[in-house]
Amino acid sequence: MNHKDREILRSLAARVREIAELPEMETRKQRWYRHNDLEPERPLVLCFPEGAWEELLPRDDRSLKCSDPQARDWEYRLRKSIYWWELIRDDNVLEPYFDIPWRVDWGSYGVREVVTHGENRGSYTWDPPIKNLDEDFAKLRFRKPKVDRQTTLNELALATEIFGDLLPPRIHGQLWWSMGLTWEAIRLIGLEEFMIVMYDNPSGLHRLMAWLRDDHMRVIQWAEDEGLLSLNNTNGYTGSGGVAYTRQLPQPDWQPGMPVRLKDLWGFAESQETVGVSPEMFGEFILPYQLPLLARFGLNCYGCCEPLHARWDYVRTVPRLRRVSVSPWCDQRIMAEKMGRNYIFSRKPNPAMICVSFNEETVRADIRNTLQIAGSCPLEIIMKDTHTVQNDPTRITRWVQIALEEVHRFC
Repeated sequence: MNHKDREILRSLAARVREIAELPEMETRKQRWYRHNDLEPERPLVLCFPEGAWEELLPRDDRSLKCSDPQARDWEYRLRKSIYWWELIRDDNVLEPYFDIPWRVDWGSYGVREVVTHGENRGSYTWDPPIKNLDEDFAKLRFRKPKVDRQTTLNELALATEIFGDLLPPRIHGQLWWSMGLTWEAIRLIGLEEFMIVMYDNPSGLHRLMAWLRDDHMRVIQWAEDEGLLSLNNTNGYTGSGGVAYTRQLPQPDWQPGMPVRLKDLWGFAESQETVGVSPEMFGEFILPYQLPLLARFGLNCYGCCEPLHARWDYVRTVPRLRRVSVSPWCDQRIMAEKMGRNYIFSRKPNPAMICVSFNEETVRADIRNTLQIAGSCPLEIIMKDTHTVQNDPTRITRWVQIALEEVHRFC
């Protein structure tokens, strides 16, 4: 890596460290601890730009100055952290570390779908490889993941050499997102077929879901046995949005230097793809296969974009459930009444308010409505799935400003 790239990275790392050590970060951190432990100080606000990052901070020479590919990747991560502090200004927390994820090849199921990519930020279609669930089931193989320890350690060593005195690198990465299972099932057999087999071949679907449960159990146990788990009880993304600070993880018997276990971590599941499925079918075909996986974790989050108010009597059986997603299509009043102060009310406003058109009064009315309904709950308001801002980055900043204004007015 050339001298110019190193100096750029060092300058950015120093700025991130400076931000991370501001007194306000400690204030925010303590606020999240209380919030996640169900003793909230006030509703918390987050905004994840997600796909809109390409408009806020284009990954081109306008924003990135390094030439080496590895340097440009790290530069982008550092610039995003700085942008978040300087221009988003929500309740997010920066820690004075630079995380290097484990390089893991998760393997395959023995079959592979044919994927056709579109031209718009990752859109694609796929041809499911399992055409007949009963006849093709024998083609499936449990995944055999592999970790490239040397490449991971090489990246850690390089980052440490370049800016370790400013922003200490550490191996600390999220190995998976969801224990939901339904997305994997749909990738294998197709969305329409997934719905049809609930009626036409229920035993076949039960067999597939049980097999996916067992595969996921093997994989997460492999990660634990290989020592690849990292505590996710600080500023990491948790569930379908949220910051993970909690004093209830890891378990009391865990000591620094010990391997991290699944029971020391937040877990998460959802089933967005089954939004058109009745609560009873969800309770028969989906949740029973998620529960054994979620039982391995110390605290759990559930839900993403699916409306959970009709499924609540099933979802509430998730062990050690703490954070529940209240999507734009969810009945907030029902959820607030049923959840009370026993769970984090993780409200997700409709991203169309940012992605399609932006009207400040509409945004303000939406935030006020949530505060009036759920303001007595441990409430977080999280804008996500923001895949465009119509090339107007100020929308993100202004949404956060409005949300925080309404929160402070409410409190």
